[in-house]
Amino acid sequence: MNIQRWIGRRQTSWNTLDDLLKKLEKRGLKSLKADEIRQLASLYRSVSADLARAKTNQVGEMIVRDLQTLTTRAYSQIYQGSRRQEWRSLLEFYGWGFPAVVQRSRGYIALATGMFVFAGLVAWWIAWHDPSFIELIVPASLIEQVRDRGELWMGAIVGIEPFASSSIMINNIQVSFGAVAGGITAGLFTAYIMLINGILIGTIGTLVGQNNLAFPFWAFVFPHGSLELPAIFLAGGAGFLLARAILFPGKYRRVDALKFYGIQAAQLLFGVVPMLVIAGIIEGFFSPNPNVPDIIKYVVGTGLFVSLVWYLGRKRQGYET
Repeated sequence: MNIQRWIGRRQTSWNTLDDLLKKLEKRGLKSLKADEIRQLASLYRSVSADLARAKTNQVGEMIVRDLQTLTTRAYSQIYQGSRRQEWRSLLEFYGWGFPAVVQRSRGYIALATGMFVFAGLVAWWIAWHDPSFIELIVPASLIEQVRDRGELWMGAIVGIEPFASSSIMINNIQVSFGAVAGGITAGLFTAYIMLINGILIGTIGTLVGQNNLAFPFWAFVFPHGSLELPAIFLAGGAGFLLARAILFPGKYRRVDALKFYGIQAAQLLFGVVPMLVIAGIIEGFFSPNPNVPDIIKYVVGTGLFVSLVWYLGRKRQGYET
């Protein structure tokens, strides 16, 4: 290989890449036009090949060093820029995309919420008039603790907060994934999860109410429940989206409907997971804390719920609901 001729032929590409990198390093990605971005990627590949050839043919230490510096700069700008774009996309989703998909799915979420509330009210009414119903739903040890000793069970969390918090997160995420995956059963398993959880909370609410423990019990539930329960309703809505694709594909082929509604369900689930992580931290460290007055817990829970409603109700032009 004629080294001088090769350097002369490739020098223009190296200089062009250097100029693009200087512009990018000084003014950022927005300073480049679309064709310049494509040129940057193409030049990076060709200069990387030049570096490999220069090392193989021993064209000189200075040329190798310059090409190495050039490719390192290009790599840094291209892939760090890609990572920055990924972070921007993530922030964009949680800032506006997630509220928009919640608003588009409001009918399915309302169905999941309605099932939960209906089951809870029915269970409360039955348990209040027939105490034997409580024994069918609630473990005997918990009934004994509440009825006989007049105690709630949340104190067991105190002292093992990190373990309890992580266990709660895992359990809630599993429930939410189950609610979403239940859509594949034409929504039957999703409906079961909504109904059984409603029955459970309604029955336990009756148990603590009958034993004058309602105020501290709901003080425990409010802080984390303000995020945890809506998250489960959102997951239920995602499950019913999949059920819609199976049962009522409409103008789509069933496989295409599953893809269409599946993306929407996945977006809901993607937004639900951080809610459950935050709820798990609150439930493990804040909700059972005996040093926090109950009234403060009610205030925190109410504030979190109002903030969540405001956040999910946000709209911005360009995001269809």
